Amino acid sequence: MARPLVIKVTAGADAPERCNQAFTVAAAAAASGVPISLWLTGESAWFSLPGRAAGFELEHATPLDDLLAVILAAGRVTLCTQCAARRNIGPDDVLPGIRIAGAPTFVEEITAPDVQALVY
Repeated sequence: MARPLVIKVTAGADAPERCNQAFTVAAAAAASGVPISLWLTGESAWFSLPGRAAGFELEHATPLDDLLAVILAAGRVTLCTQCAARRNIGPDDVLPGIRIAGAPTFVEEITAPDVQALVY
């Protein structure tokens, strides 16, 4: 079994290529059977809301909402607590399957045995 992968994406529409890379790697890992946890932080927090990923466009890239669907189906997606609060996003606002959690949960995930963490 592959070691778990935790990806923290800090970019959104402000840095579209970096944002798309994070989602692409997470979706590829999920599709390959790698245990995946994707953290939405900073400007990527907006993609926790219905319809936001569908509005993201990047030439020659798989649509972000398709990538997010793959990740949600096979892995876990978490919205940063503080990032959500700064954007007035509550638990009832996010897409089904997305949880809101903070730094202690992130630290717990990235310090688990054999975990690989990436930040975009």
